[in-house]
Amino acid sequence: MALILIITPPIFLWIISLCKILLLSRIPFTKHFTQNGRALRKRNILLVIAHPDDESMFFTPTINFLTSRGHNVQILCLSIGDADGKGNIRKQELFQACVALKIPMQQVKMVNHPDLQDGFGKVWNHILLAKIIEEEITSHCIDMIITFDNYGVSGHCNHRDVHYGVCKLLHDTLRKDVEVWELISTNILRKYSGPVDIWLSMFWAMLHSNGTMQCLVNEHYCRSLKAMAQHSSQWVWFRKLFVALSSYTYMNTLRKIK
Repeated sequence: MALILIITPPIFLWIISLCKILLLSRIPFTKHFTQNGRALRKRNILLVIAHPDDESMFFTPTINFLTSRGHNVQILCLSIGDADGKGNIRKQELFQACVALKIPMQQVKMVNHPDLQDGFGKVWNHILLAKIIEEEITSHCIDMIITFDNYGVSGHCNHRDVHYGVCKLLHDTLRKDVEVWELISTNILRKYSGPVDIWLSMFWAMLHSNGTMQCLVNEHYCRSLKAMAQHSSQWVWFRKLFVALSSYTYMNTLRKIK
């Protein structure tokens, strides 16, 4: 009986939170990414990630939100994830995952530069990153960038370098025509609280009524699972557990970089 009393409240909270997300996913949020109260035009958006599977593990709520509204989403992956010698396999897996996420393969670019190799302790040159990202902005008339924040969700050095590469670009070029948004990293309790984090995420977004923070719920959960499953070389038990428990599977909170 005591065990039932202990586990029942967390289970109930999980279910209520999941229902909240499902309800929110069916409400048309015109307030997201708006200007003067009106929905913005269709955007050319560049999602900048470090490795194949970053898009499926961390950014699917954002991707699903944007593609379902007709925005043109480009993905720039700055390595082929060759830390274990599976780079060519992971490259194909990324293309397959993006198809599952309704992003055409021709809108996905992967970089295999000798100075941008996957791995802990691999320091990436921020100037080089800024140059590559700027080339993509020019080639595809990008007006919005979405990427990691300075912790990179998991603390991976490659994720963090991607953030600093984007910031380097902003600092050097002083571009005012491109909005930049970062995915907010949370503490370990929030990170593994699954849908329960929706309450705090919504609260923080409400505190920023000026539109500098956006809370996006996952409108196509099954699509996210299908995308992650395409990364079969990475689809081991602990990543399956991560996808089930991670709040990033259920929602993304984005903050505008000024």
